[in-house]
Amino acid sequence: ESVKKGILMAGGYPVELPAMSLGEVMVKPTTMLYRNFLAMEVEELLRSLPCDGVVLLAGCDKTTPGTVMGAFSMDIPVIFCPAGPMLNDRYVKDGTSRTVGAGTHTRMFWDEYQAGNLSAAELQHLESRMTRAPGTCNTMGTASTMACMAEALGTSLPHKAAIPAVDSRRYVLAHLSGMRIVEMVWEDLKLSRILTREAFENAIRVNAAVGGSTNAVIHLKAIAGRIGVPLALEDWTHVGKGMPTLVDLQPSGRFLMEDFYYAGGLPAVLRRMGEGGLLPHKQALTVNGQSIWDNVKDAAIHNAEVIRPLDQPLVADGSMCILRGNLAPRGAVLKPSAATPALMQHRGRAVVFEDFDHYKARISDPDLDVDADSVLVMKHCGPKGYPGMAEVGNMGLPPKLLAQGITDMVRISDARMSGTAYGTVVLHVAPEAAAGGPLAIVRDGDWIALDCQAGKLELEISDAEMAQRLAERPVAPAAAIQSGYQQLYIDHVLQADEGCDFDFLRGCRGAAVPKHSH
Repeated sequence: ESVKKGILMAGGYPVELPAMSLGEVMVKPTTMLYRNFLAMEVEELLRSLPCDGVVLLAGCDKTTPGTVMGAFSMDIPVIFCPAGPMLNDRYVKDGTSRTVGAGTHTRMFWDEYQAGNLSAAELQHLESRMTRAPGTCNTMGTASTMACMAEALGTSLPHKAAIPAVDSRRYVLAHLSGMRIVEMVWEDLKLSRILTREAFENAIRVNAAVGGSTNAVIHLKAIAGRIGVPLALEDWTHVGKGMPTLVDLQPSGRFLMEDFYYAGGLPAVLRRMGEGGLLPHKQALTVNGQSIWDNVKDAAIHNAEVIRPLDQPLVADGSMCILRGNLAPRGAVLKPSAATPALMQHRGRAVVFEDFDHYKARISDPDLDVDADSVLVMKHCGPKGYPGMAEVGNMGLPPKLLAQGITDMVRISDARMSGTAYGTVVLHVAPEAAAGGPLAIVRDGDWIALDCQAGKLELEISDAEMAQRLAERPVAPAAAIQSGYQQLYIDHVLQADEGCDFDFLRGCRGAAVPKHSH
């Protein structure tokens, strides 16, 4: 309603176009299966009901990239207006008050319960405290990360990423977004002028600075593909390398999104980056017609614990770790700011799960042959294999190891993980097992070597044995549904290193008005 009022005040006429909702915890088997569906719906809504400009209202993990990909394929004036994070809550026990948030704490408390350190009643009470108010997860999960990416790309107004959903200032910026979109239409300020290669390089650096989700790697690649900007996995290393993580937010750090907003939000981070020579393209254009640096150069920084100084970072180099090797010929991803430093160079025996159901059936077995140095490997959870590439890559540890105080292990899969998750987790292995990737031929007891510094992920078998195993690999399990949308998805989805878009959706199709219907 605030956006509509802003459009009317500026002389435009607002029309509300509803699109499918992708609530992360409700949609099965995974919202990622429907991100491209949402993108197609948004694009064709805007094309079949010709609009001069659009304000995108979205919030949860896949609704941001889904709506953005659809609108960006049109190359019309666009402003992204995120829903905003929920408020913090607190849990008091034995006189000690503890901040509680959604997502990251869900996993922490579950591990404590599995280890026997929390009762079922305590876990149930904590679950009731995690979602205190409307809004997206209040950690630096995928929803908050993609809101930060939208602001860093220049496609939303300053401060939009961090304001809590219920804060009145979010309604003010929604109103201003409505006014501004009308001005953008008159100015003919299209996305192709904003979403340049330079804008994506800024966003890659910002992701490292805020400790953003691994999912940003997939979504930014897909978004760039829609607007025609070349973006490769190695760009996350070349562009992001050396960028410290400055924001002390869960899952990498301590605080939550409400704290981040009060500390100064993303403009404060961008100011720190700019003053330290770490914002590569200060003159990148944004939707308000100003450069990104003009928007943030005077931003206030209110809390140096939450948004740290450059000489006191949370992580010295928070750039996304891109891995390659005979186990991931086309790449894999690890998030250093959420990993255990001692495990980022590691060698261990594989404990293999053929799929997620196999993992669930085996992981709690007290006789499972696993120790703290083992490497958990899960297959057939990628774009084609699941299908949809669900967020199951952050496999929970074996309960018998949790009871021993083990809190992290190296885990490898072709799946994704929630941005609220944490651990030394190798994700997005490409090609995936279901597409014939080497992950499909890993066996129990194989030795695997991980070296994040060198960007290596190796299965320690000979080239001859690798070739033999690949030639003899079993056929991937058939999908449960072999028709309709799910079959279209399996037939046309690209691999993780290409952004998991459909092969026929890449590129910008423009906004030419179709022929008359009558």
